[in-house]
Amino acid sequence: MPIDLPLLKELCEAPGAPGHEERIRAIVLRELTGLCDEVKVDALGNVIGLRRGSEGGRFMASAHLDEIGFMVSHIHDQGFLHFVPLGGFDPKTLTAQRVIVHGRVDLIGVMGSKPIHIMTDEDRKKELKLSDFFIDLGLPVERVRELVRVGDVVTRERQVIEVGEMINGKSFDDRVGLFVLIEGLRAARHNLMDIYAVASTQEEIGIRGASVAAQNIKPHVGVALDITLANDVPFAEPRDYITVMGKGTAIKVYDASAVPNWKLVDFMREVCEQRAIPHQFEVLPRGGTDTAAIQRAGGGAAAGCISVPTRYVHSVIEMVHPGDVEASIRLMAALIEECQQDAFALT
Repeated sequence: MPIDLPLLKELCEAPGAPGHEERIRAIVLRELTGLCDEVKVDALGNVIGLRRGSEGGRFMASAHLDEIGFMVSHIHDQGFLHFVPLGGFDPKTLTAQRVIVHGRVDLIGVMGSKPIHIMTDEDRKKELKLSDFFIDLGLPVERVRELVRVGDVVTRERQVIEVGEMINGKSFDDRVGLFVLIEGLRAARHNLMDIYAVASTQEEIGIRGASVAAQNIKPHVGVALDITLANDVPFAEPRDYITVMGKGTAIKVYDASAVPNWKLVDFMREVCEQRAIPHQFEVLPRGGTDTAAIQRAGGGAAAGCISVPTRYVHSVIEMVHPGDVEASIRLMAALIEECQQDAFALT
């Protein structure tokens, strides 16, 4: 099953900083219309598609719309922009990068910092901080003030390309998850439970959209669709890989925000074995996903997570293997078809 690369590229390249997901939301609305019986947008901007099932019960599948970004906090007298982060950044990934400032119009800018030629020995020893960077729009301050306001958001500029056998670009966290959600719905032939397909907002700054959606839906069962670390690189020991690229979809068994329902984890493993879906297991020491919001909704839900192994997470050169994406789609479709309301009760 070859993946729809043009759709994945469109999803990844669309801008959507937390709280400003309008453009990516429009793509998801277009794709979910026709795949669901009803599609709506709630007060927090979540897209919620409902596909009615034959046996009842509520199954929530959630992937987040937003990507890590920035917000303009100050305009310097020379026209440079200072900013605050929207989500978690490793400062060294910002050096010499292009960004898009979403002002009155979209403006290309570059991340500026002190050149190495004038750094002192002490400067070179220091760890980079976000405050060491500024955005240069290449415009005089008068023009900048006409086009940019404090509070405007900034996203990273990078195209999706194929690199060897891999796919490479920005915002795979979590546009790959959105892709798996959409394509899983497209591939599923039927569903027993009512399926609530949620494209959530503001995950990168606190799992906010999924929390609101889950409290309204009150799912019995649910999964998040997100990426996870593929740390299978030269500096890491095998025990620290988390996942390995090309070895299949990752079934989450732990992260810092949730311990998934063990019966659901076993069910996902069994489904993968029955359908010959390549799979591996994910134990992520830090980080969290929409799984936590699903798990804590209402009186609690049987929650799990399908993760796509990804290298270089939270950078503009995130990398995934198409086979892992395909395996994740197949598992998502299988859960849509087979999950039942009371199958994962722990009592």
